[in-house]
Amino acid sequence: VIAALRGLLHEKTPEYVIVDVGGVGYQVYLPLPAFYEIGELGDEVLLRIHTHVRDDTFQLYGFKDLPQQRLFEHLISVAGIGPKLAVTILSGMDTDLLVGAIVDSDIARLSTIPGVGKKTAERMALELKEKVDDLGLVVLDSGPRGIRQDVLSALENLGYRPRDAERALDKVEDPADQFEALLKQTLRVLAN
Repeated sequence: VIAALRGLLHEKTPEYVIVDVGGVGYQVYLPLPAFYEIGELGDEVLLRIHTHVRDDTFQLYGFKDLPQQRLFEHLISVAGIGPKLAVTILSGMDTDLLVGAIVDSDIARLSTIPGVGKKTAERMALELKEKVDDLGLVVLDSGPRGIRQDVLSALENLGYRPRDAERALDKVEDPADQFEALLKQTLRVLAN
């Protein structure tokens, strides 16, 4: 089992990276937070690795820190969540907010993550509520302030400057309490 890789960053895409370790290139799938933190081509990187072996595949999933890796491993323990969906989940919401939504059993918020329906969100909340305590993460409120921060983060990821995103969000009249609706409202303000 491969537990960690240290080597030079040879290739970088939003889905995976290739790490050159002693002349051998390892393809490692990453959640977006790890992708953004990993560095530039040619940099030396160290990734924590989850090795996923099935009958017909051998895949490596990489993480920048232990809490994110453990959350990934907890996620894939839930029925219906495989490694690819777990990466999507970790990419779709800030780790602290995700843990907060799980602890609060915030099914509506968990369901906003691409690929996560109501039943999967319910299973996540039910099966992971007790397990996430051992991650050592600060649990953030998943209420309206958390949604606001998610929208600001999403707008920054779409290329908007933080100051512009903040101003647009402040201009939204009667802000929605769901992430997708508030994001759409804010994008409408930015479009005008």
